[in-house]
Amino acid sequence: MHRSKHPRLANKLGRMTRLEQRLNPCPKQSTIITVSMTLEQIIEETRHWPPEKVGELVGRLTGDLHTGDPETEAAWKTEIDRRIEEIQSGKVQGVPAEEVFEKARQILRR
Repeated sequence: MHRSKHPRLANKLGRMTRLEQRLNPCPKQSTIITVSMTLEQIIEETRHWPPEKVGELVGRLTGDLHTGDPETEAAWKTEIDRRIEEIQSGKVQGVPAEEVFEKARQILRR
C-alpha cells in the first residue's frame, strides 16, 4: 500500500484521507490510504474541500459532542414543535432580531 506524507497528493493519486473516508464511506475507488495527520494538517486539508463537505464534517463532530439521552432529545423536539406551532398559528409573534440583539447589548453593558 502506498503511504504518503502529503494527503492532497495521495488524494490526487486516487486515495482518500481518513477524514474523506469517514465523510464518504462508499467511494467509487476502492484504494484507501490511512495517514496520521496533525490538527494543522487536517485544517489545511479541509480548506480544499467544498463548503458542504466542511459543513458535514463540522456537523458530525459537534453532533458527537452534543448527543444527549433520548428522553432529553424527545423533550426538546416536543418543545421546538410547540413553539413552531405557536408562531405559525399566530398565537405568539416573533421578536425582530434587531430588538433581541439590542436588548442583549443593553444587558451586557450593565
